[in-house]
Amino acid sequence: MMHEMVTSLPGDEVLRRAKVFFAERVPHFGAFLEKEGTTWASFRGQGGEEIAVAVFPANGGTRVRASSLLFNQTVGRFLSTLPATDQEAA
Repeated sequence: MMHEMVTSLPGDEVLRRAKVFFAERVPHFGAFLEKEGTTWASFRGQGGEEIAVAVFPANGGTRVRASSLLFNQTVGRFLSTLPATDQEAA
């Protein structure tokens, strides 16, 4: 499943927060950084399941896309921790 949102944070901060969130905030189903680039990161978790997060410039912020099969609820929870842009909040 693909999740997407626009946040007011810069892309590097989104990826930094993803690393902390998936490793520490979800102890029973943690996912740990496997690979990363300047605009993406992939995490490996329970049973080898993958979470992929990518960031792209967007009007007024950063577009965040994340996908996973097993961790959909966790990905949604992570995205809900990111501040929305002024446009989304209105």
